[in-house]
Amino acid sequence: MDSKEHLETKIIQTKGADYMATVIAQKWGNSLGIRIPKEAAEKVGIKQGSEIELIIAENDEIITLKPKRLQKKYTLEDLLSQITPENRHNEIDFGSEGRELI
Repeated sequence: MDSKEHLETKIIQTKGADYMATVIAQKWGNSLGIRIPKEAAEKVGIKQGSEIELIIAENDEIITLKPKRLQKKYTLEDLLSQITPENRHNEIDFGSEGRELI
C-alpha cells in the first residue's frame, strides 16, 4: 500500500461545528469504508465493536453516523417496584367472548 492509499485526515474548523474532519473513503471488500479519527470516536463514545446507525437525510447528500444507544433491560422486579397506588388502575371487566374458562 503506498502513501496515497493510507487514510488522510484533515481537521477543519467550521462555524457551528465542535469537530469536523475530512477522511478518504476506501474500498473494503465490495463496500466502501472510512476510518473514524480517534478524537471523533472519543467525543461520541464509539469503541471497537460499537453499533453505529447510518442515516441518510432524504433529498440531501448528508450522511450522519450516530452510535446506537443500548436500551436498558428491565427486570420484572424493576417494573413492579414502580407500581404505586397513584398509577395503578382498577380491574376492567371486558365480559366473556367465546368459550373461555374463567
